[in-house]
Amino acid sequence: MAIDSGNEAPITSHDDLFSIFRAAETHADAFRIGAEMEKPGVFESNAGGASGVRTYAPVPYEGEKSVVAVLRDLASKGWKPEREKEGGPLIALLKDGASITLEPGGQLELSGAAFADVHAVCWEIGTHLKEIGPISRQIGAHWLGIGFHPFARREDLPWVPKDRYKLMREYLPTRGGHALDMMLRTSTVQANYDYTSEKDAMQKMRVALKLAPLTAAMFANSPWKEGKAYGGLSYRARVWLDVDADRSGLVPALWKKDAGYADYIEWALDVPMFLFKRNGQVFANTGQTFRSFWKDGFAGHKPNQTDWQTHLNTLFPEVRLKKTIEVRSADAQNASIACALPALWAGLFYDAKALDDADALTSDWTHDEWSPLRNEIHMTGVRTKFRGEKLSKIALTILDIADGGLERRARLNPKGKDERVHTAPLRRLVEKDQTPADALLEKIDPSRDLAPQILALTDLAK
Repeated sequence: MAIDSGNEAPITSHDDLFSIFRAAETHADAFRIGAEMEKPGVFESNAGGASGVRTYAPVPYEGEKSVVAVLRDLASKGWKPEREKEGGPLIALLKDGASITLEPGGQLELSGAAFADVHAVCWEIGTHLKEIGPISRQIGAHWLGIGFHPFARREDLPWVPKDRYKLMREYLPTRGGHALDMMLRTSTVQANYDYTSEKDAMQKMRVALKLAPLTAAMFANSPWKEGKAYGGLSYRARVWLDVDADRSGLVPALWKKDAGYADYIEWALDVPMFLFKRNGQVFANTGQTFRSFWKDGFAGHKPNQTDWQTHLNTLFPEVRLKKTIEVRSADAQNASIACALPALWAGLFYDAKALDDADALTSDWTHDEWSPLRNEIHMTGVRTKFRGEKLSKIALTILDIADGGLERRARLNPKGKDERVHTAPLRRLVEKDQTPADALLEKIDPSRDLAPQILALTDLAK
């Protein structure tokens, strides 16, 4: 099946731009949680023969031992292949509301189905890792739970042959010096949530954007670059400071109490586009804002609803508004803590008291305060200071609020435990002023070769 369909209804009025958000509004009883988990792949091989020198090359996109080999194995087990066009390269799989997709550098991503509780989300992640285990062992691939590729240089990595990625590869480096690093070498764990109304969506966006730097600090998990410690805790967070200021960051317009869909739409309209498609043909209009495309058109074409949805998908703020609210500011994690992000935000978003408490706690926080702190957070994590106190203290307050929400939700696993079991590993780190990266660095023996230790600590599909 090719990915080449959508809503061709033209955008004829400003109200048409609101429809994607209004159509997504749902009753609280129908709230679901979805998680996305990216992971880079590496081969460990003995390149030095008797010398014992080992190399850690990225898993290529295609070939006998490749990302495509993994996708084909999964397709033989019930996953449905997806291509951008008939006869095109394999770029994704679908099954039971979930998808397996590829990031530009071949990072393998599970975009999970929507579940009612975090226990199910965590089960899905575990099932996915078990499913890719046999084929990964067969071809010698290791998938790493970490936010930045710890070994590869840019030039070492493959490029997934996807239309959008080709254009991004050419355009984004004109907008930021680390754009290619973002595409090729970063990985994230992301969580997606529903909203009931414009008011509910805007409160959740406001709280999540204000807490995005804190989220990045709590989940800092990428202390290595090209085989060496870079001196900080999240090189992924460092990369995102230098990608494309037009389409990334903290969307300050949404920090105000009376923000609405219109504020997000106005921001999105002024972000340059990448492309649109007509009858399978790709039109590259990089640099043209959607507002200009709507007003002036491009090559005789005017925008439709699919173009608008595609454009919204190419915006990269720390929290993104689409048919769901996407919390995007965390590094990819080891399996033992990957479920903490969806649990944290389920507790904050899906309990009215918790959401109000988080909103009240952050009510006087300003974008001007947080923006410069992002330059410190990637280095010092939860030990960064905000208004004279460590972020770890604020993080514990946020965890208390979220855990209160999870306790009131009272979603139990088969052992009778509620969703707080998934935030507990994160809490243990924060109580020690630590991040996942700190925990990794503590386990490293500096007298031994670093690379095999990194692999052992971060391998997800052992």
